[in-house]
Amino acid sequence: MKNHEVAKILLEIGEYLDMQSIAFKPRAYEKVAGVIDGLEEDVEQIYERGGLKALEEIPGVGVSIAEKIEEYLKTGRIKYYEELKKKTPVDLSTLTQVEGLGPKKIKKLYEKLGIKDLDDLEKAAKVHKIGSLEGFGLKSEENILQGIEFLRKSGGRFILGFAMPAVKEIEERLRRLKEVKKVVVAGSIRRKKETIGDVDILIVSMKPKPVMDYFTSMPEVINVYAKGDTKSAIKIKNGLDVDLRVVPEESFGAALNYFTGSKDHNVSLRRKAMEKGYKLNEYGLYKIKNAKIKNQNDKSKIKKLEIQIAGKTEEDLYKALGLDYIEPELREMTGEIEAAYKHKLPKLIGYDDLKGDLQTQSNWTDGANSIEELAQAALKAGLEYIAITDHTKRLAMTHGLDEKKLRRQMAKIDKINSKFKIQNSKFKILKGTECDILKDGSLDIDDKVLSQLDVVGASVHSYFNLPKEEQTERLVRAVKNPHVDILFHPTGRIINKRQAYEVDMDEIINVAALTGTILEIDALPDRLDLKDEHVRKCVAKGVKLAIDSDAHSATHFAYLEYGIAQARRGWATREDIINTRPLEKMKSFLKNSER
Repeated sequence: MKNHEVAKILLEIGEYLDMQSIAFKPRAYEKVAGVIDGLEEDVEQIYERGGLKALEEIPGVGVSIAEKIEEYLKTGRIKYYEELKKKTPVDLSTLTQVEGLGPKKIKKLYEKLGIKDLDDLEKAAKVHKIGSLEGFGLKSEENILQGIEFLRKSGGRFILGFAMPAVKEIEERLRRLKEVKKVVVAGSIRRKKETIGDVDILIVSMKPKPVMDYFTSMPEVINVYAKGDTKSAIKIKNGLDVDLRVVPEESFGAALNYFTGSKDHNVSLRRKAMEKGYKLNEYGLYKIKNAKIKNQNDKSKIKKLEIQIAGKTEEDLYKALGLDYIEPELREMTGEIEAAYKHKLPKLIGYDDLKGDLQTQSNWTDGANSIEELAQAALKAGLEYIAITDHTKRLAMTHGLDEKKLRRQMAKIDKINSKFKIQNSKFKILKGTECDILKDGSLDIDDKVLSQLDVVGASVHSYFNLPKEEQTERLVRAVKNPHVDILFHPTGRIINKRQAYEVDMDEIINVAALTGTILEIDALPDRLDLKDEHVRKCVAKGVKLAIDSDAHSATHFAYLEYGIAQARRGWATREDIINTRPLEKMKSFLKNSER
């Protein structure tokens, strides 16, 4: 799919324009980039089907942007983008990953210090050239060095949700080949880890050569590391390394289990097998049997025979080891083996269990779509309700809503809901907000307006570097607020870019349990906040959770899959998640269910 490539270029065009302090255009490009990156259909297929007109039907895409997309699809380049890069020749995609560095600051660093890339930035910060620049200071310099260290530690890992479209497309192409009988993506992708290093794909095929020929010659392949009859390895355009292995059908379950991991989980399974007198490897589970073998001199000797007793399916493998089947998301050696032995594994929330989404942003603030467009997209995605939770006035950069605008939005939502009712649709749009938590833990919207909303979410967007005790007190005050139903993206992290702020999550979870506040699992691929370990603590404490897309585009409801995966990794059941319930039952978990 070309979606990610196109989105990356459009995003960078917006950032280059932001460097030049051009109004409105940067945000337009950023919004469109997000929309295109979230499309389920390949933008190239959209163009082939309907040309420029079809591209212009993508939310936020006007004539100018459509023409640039067309140019890229036809030529592999965008002249306008290349001209912008020549004016400011910096490694924008890497430098913007450093927390606190936006386009304007990057431009200043280039103009004043000639900084073009991460190495230049690190050298300048270490000799204190940055702290003396206007708009930076010694604290900024310190934060930049911390950001570089964090980026280098997390470098080389791909965010699951952003890598998956390319992986799914390869999987589907292989599935369609007549020579392929079975295909499964294994490894950390199958365990739904937040980030992945590479991709392992297993297939069953009686004629693997044409499959390997196809795999190594796909259009996105930029390097072939190895090509053989049973294994090939490639690198694709987005930087992912992908391995394809052919395994015998009778060993498919054992191979799938082995290549899914985790390593510690596999070691524990092998130990379990040994305790039973078995041998477990990637080819199967074997019973060791002593047998008398006569040689040509008619002398007998004892030889150990390996008899396969399981391995065709994973289910049979676990059963033969005396364990209940363990879902891939749980295979992290965090107690799943013991729970499987004692028949105490949770019945995890299913990927089709969500009925609503309680955090979505419309074009009233920083979303790409209207309220009605979001509702229609949610309905198409199989949801029964959504909450519109646009940002509030403290976030001026998103055109956050004040009390007056919130009241106007409420009236607008009432009108759209009336339209659904007339159409005999049971779909419901809830009036909500993503209220900003101020430095002292108070909210930036008055209580009277908050009391009129269906759903009040609250979140932190500033003062990330407060001391742990102060940050904890801030969030505790917000969680205790009688109007706050949900704490959105509770730790504020952005994967591969920004660490979570220092906060005592155990204390937040304890206070949430006492106040009945819901904690969110934000499904945006670069958030996935809460982490799985915090989800599990919530489950243990009886704190209810909400899985939300944090949609800024009608295409983002597809991200709910990754929020569900995160919940599963935290051992959550459908009972732990409030928006697995129909609307009225879900509302009973909110603080003021009479609203």
